[in-house]
Amino acid sequence: MDHNTLIVLLQSTIRVSVPLILTALDAERSGVVDIGLEGKMLAAAFAGAATAAVTGSAITGIGAAMLISVALSLVHGYASISQRGDQIVSGTAINFIAAGATVILGQAWFAQGGRTPALSADARLSTYNLPGADAVREVPVLGPIYSDLLSGHYLLTYFAFAMVPITWWVLYRTRFGLRLRAVGENPGAVDTAGISVTYLRYRAVLVAGFLCGFAGTYLAIAQSAAFIKDMSAGKGFIALAALIFAKWKPVPVMLACLLFGFLDALANFMQGKAVPGIGEVPVQICRIS
Repeated sequence: MDHNTLIVLLQSTIRVSVPLILTALDAERSGVVDIGLEGKMLAAAFAGAATAAVTGSAITGIGAAMLISVALSLVHGYASISQRGDQIVSGTAINFIAAGATVILGQAWFAQGGRTPALSADARLSTYNLPGADAVREVPVLGPIYSDLLSGHYLLTYFAFAMVPITWWVLYRTRFGLRLRAVGENPGAVDTAGISVTYLRYRAVLVAGFLCGFAGTYLAIAQSAAFIKDMSAGKGFIALAALIFAKWKPVPVMLACLLFGFLDALANFMQGKAVPGIGEVPVQICRIS
C-alpha cells in the first residue's frame, strides 16, 4: 500500500468515524442506557435533509435535526427517568418509530420512495480547508498529511474531534461532571447529598440528543446530499458498542470509533481488490457487518 492510498484510506476512516464519535459521547455515564441512539440519528437525518430541501438552507436543516433529536431524547428521558420505565424498551420503541416514520413521511411529502429530494449546494454543508493547506501540499510526506488528511473536512468533523477533549474536561474537571459520574455509579448517595438525580440525568440526556442531532445532520447534509431510507445503517448500535468497549471514557471512545471507522473504510476499499495469496475479495464479504 503506497503513501497516497494510505492517505485516502485514512481520509475515509475520519469521514466514517464522525457520526460514531458524536453519537458515542452519550449520557450513559449518568446511568441512562440509550438504545435509541440509532433512531434519534435516523430521525435527525431525515428532519435535517427534509428541512434543508424545502428551505434551501443548511442552517435550518441543522436546527430541525437538533429539534427532533432533543425531542426524542426528552421522550426517552420521560419514560425512563420520570416514569422509571424500562430503558431498553423505551429506546427500542424510538428506533422502531424513527425507522417507520421517516419512510412514511418521506413518501407522503416527497413521493420518492421514502427519500428526500437531492440537496442543492446551498442546502449542504461545505468542506473547510485549513490555513496554508494549498501552500504545503507539495512538501514530501508532511504536505499530503496536512493538506489532504487533516484539511478539507466538514466543520462538523472538527467539531466532533473537538468535543472529545471538551467532554473529558467536563466529566473529570468540573463539578457537573463529578456529579454526573456519581449519579451513574451511586444515585442514592447523590440524592442523599441533596442533589436532584432526575435533573442531572435530564441534562445529560439533552446533551446526548444535541450531539446525536449533529450526527444525523452530518449523515444527511454533509456526507450525503439527501436522506435515504435507513441511512444510519446501524451506526447508533456501533457507537453504543464503541462506548461500552471503551468503558465510557471519552478518549478511548474516540479511538474505538476510529477503529470501527477504519474497518468500515477498509471493507469499502477492499471491494474487488486482489489480495496476494487469496485473490480478489468478494463484494459480499466486504459487506458483512
